[in-house]
Amino acid sequence: MQIANHNKQPFMSEPVPPPATPIIAVEHVFKSVTDSTGTLDILRDIDFRLAPRETVAIVGASGSGKSTLLSIIAGLDTPTRGTVRLDGQDLFALSEDDRAALRAQKVGFVFQSFQLMGNLTALENVMLPLELANRRDARKAAAEMLAHVGLGQRLSHYPKVLSGGEQQRVALARAFVVQPAVLLADEPTGSLDFATGETIMKLMFELNRELGTTLVLVTHDRAIAEQCERRITIEAGRVV
Repeated sequence: MQIANHNKQPFMSEPVPPPATPIIAVEHVFKSVTDSTGTLDILRDIDFRLAPRETVAIVGASGSGKSTLLSIIAGLDTPTRGTVRLDGQDLFALSEDDRAALRAQKVGFVFQSFQLMGNLTALENVMLPLELANRRDARKAAAEMLAHVGLGQRLSHYPKVLSGGEQQRVALARAFVVQPAVLLADEPTGSLDFATGETIMKLMFELNRELGTTLVLVTHDRAIAEQCERRITIEAGRVV
């Protein structure tokens, strides 16, 4: 005969932690433009989530819609339907000024064409986002970041006397100096030769790991895309 053990504690499972809030949530985004020839669908029902610190490459042929998608993720362009949440905040529920303020706080950009201010030195270009954020240590922080990307001796040089690789290093320093939650990069090696492009990508991934940034990279280069943890392929405006 079995004797019941009335003192036995009921089995209790370990509490399951809630899932982390995605740093980026793209929710059923459509983008169309209309002109005299009719309506062109650029993006069609794009839907995905990115976790903090994740690296993702958005790949596709020219004209597939990947750069438009990046602009919408940044809140620089607006979708026809759908929305994007950045760290839980609905970008398109905000005014343009509030979107700009959120970008300044959480997003860094690197472009194919560098987008440096030609009338500013390398140091002044990197100081710019810090000054806009009213950082009192702008000069010191900018100088340290330029040294970190190997340009500690080029602080006073203007973009026109820097090589393409050096200009992109300045652009990387400017993007990372604010320690953004998200870095958006649009064909960052598109204007560089192969060897320089490899060096820039290595530096970008190193900075990304050091600062714990979420990297969203638009590229047509499969070798670069394969360095990311995840790839999202766009064809004719859809994820495939």
